[in-house]
Parts: sequence; C-alpha cells; structure tokens
Amino acid sequence: MAELPSDPLQRPLPDGIVPEPVVIRTEERWLMVMAALLVVMMAVIVVTGVTGALHPASNVEVIDPQTLHLGGEFVESNLGTAIEPDGSATVRLIAVQYAFVPRCVHVPADTPVKFRLTSADVVHGFLLPDTNVNTMVVAGFVAEVRTRFARAGEYEMPCHEFCGLGHHAMWAHVSVVPKDRFPAQRPRERTSCAPE
Repeated sequence: MAELPSDPLQRPLPDGIVPEPVVIRTEERWLMVMAALLVVMMAVIVVTGVTGALHPASNVEVIDPQTLHLGGEFVESNLGTAIEPDGSATVRLIAVQYAFVPRCVHVPADTPVKFRLTSADVVHGFLLPDTNVNTMVVAGFVAEVRTRFARAGEYEMPCHEFCGLGHHAMWAHVSVVPKDRFPAQRPRERTSCAPE
C-alpha cells in the first residue's frame, strides 16, 4: 500500500468529492445562465409594458365617496349606459357592499365602450370574463376601462376583490345587444334585467 503524503493538500481527494476547478467552472456556468434568464425576463417586462400588454391604472381621478350620489357624473340619473356624441358608449356604475348600481346594463355591440366606476365604501373588483375588462374599484377614485364587444351576448360581472361577508353574492350583468337595436331602448330599459 502506498504511503499518503503528510501534507493534506497533497493527498488525493476521497471518492465522491469534486475537485475545486470543476466546482468553480460549474458555478460560473450557472451564474451565466441565471444572468441570461434575468436579462430575458427584464426584456419581456419592458417590451410588454411598452406595447401596452400591461395595463397600469388608466387614470388617477379622485372623487368624494360620501357625496358622489349628490351631484356630478355619478348621480343616480346618470348611471347606466349613455351614448356619447362620437358614437361610443359610456357606462357609469357605483360599487357598494354588496351590489353594483345599476345591477344590469345594456351596451351596443361593435361599439367602443368605456366603463367608469367608483366605490362608495370599500375596495371592489370589476371583471368581465373572456374580455380585457379587469380592474379594482377603490373608494375615492374613478376607475376607467375601455373595451369593445364584437357580438351580442350576455356577461356575468362578479366582484373579484373580497369586500366583506356578502362578497360572494355581488354580481352584475352586462347585456350586449345588436347595434341597430340599442337606440330603440329607452334609458330605463338600458338598466333592466327583465327579459326583452
């Protein structure tokens, strides 16, 4: 049997121990892979932010939640769907525990639609599944979301931010009607859930 050198640094490595140059080379490779992944992720964030795929808050518009029903655009007579001079539709809604007011809205198909919402009490959510409409509705601020419905249909609109014990029952309804039928609806019909 060969005698081992007395200097521990001169002895051969026991089985299962990786030599230091191999460890350093492996760590350097992993460092390069991690740096490349970080660069790719940052590039994705920048590109999607610039191209508009990420939607930050559309506007920072403040409103007094205690007096919003007394005057201005969120007074009861202004709620629901209104057609603007340019032909687009604006839907105004108020979120309160545990309902959207009005509970139902009708909008025309194939028309730009702007939803303007505010909360009278706590944080609520506004979501139209299968569309790009998804925002938080915060007391004291006006949330604005724009979309376009290609064809007529029905959409359930849940509150997706927990707002209290009755949160599970906070739903509203959006009915998209053909563009040519919408002008014939009276303002009262535009906020009614009754079948036509």
